[in-house]
Amino acid sequence: MESLAGHLLIASPQLEDPNFARAVVLLIHHNREGAFGVVLNRPSDSTIKELWKEVAQTPCENLRHVHLGGPVSGPLIALHTDRELAEMEILPGLFFAAQRENLQRLIALPEAVFRLFIGHSGWGERQLERELEAGSWLTTPATVELVFYNEGDLWKRTAQQVGEALLLETLKLKEIPPDASLN
Repeated sequence: MESLAGHLLIASPQLEDPNFARAVVLLIHHNREGAFGVVLNRPSDSTIKELWKEVAQTPCENLRHVHLGGPVSGPLIALHTDRELAEMEILPGLFFAAQRENLQRLIALPEAVFRLFIGHSGWGERQLERELEAGSWLTTPATVELVFYNEGDLWKRTAQQVGEALLLETLKLKEIPPDASLN
């Protein structure tokens, strides 16, 4: 079994689970026992400032939105680009933090590149593999740019990226022409 940690799962259009409809999940951990990740494209209506009032005794003025990482409850999780606050490196330049001290330092940095998640997505032994075999998910390697993508529909962008890669591979093309009607 090849680990898909550091890859994106893109929900297929046929995936009926409402928790994952049009979801893009970053897999943080994947081995024989199961998988763990966060949904990247589910910002909540709550801000970090509002959430921090409930979980900490220290003031917080950060008005960024908290993201819903998935249907499984658990600790707050951050994906970020600050090596100094890293508990684990997911891919080059992308780090994971869940310890309160690291999260507190991260949310206090005005220029920090990060996303804070409440909840996560989890799969038991062979559950994700069965879903992949059933065609529920498309996969592609993650990049820091895609993890922090804010310029539109992440699901559409990543699904199109996977589709184009398949087209190039299947047709043995070097590039996809901008206007197929010119072929």
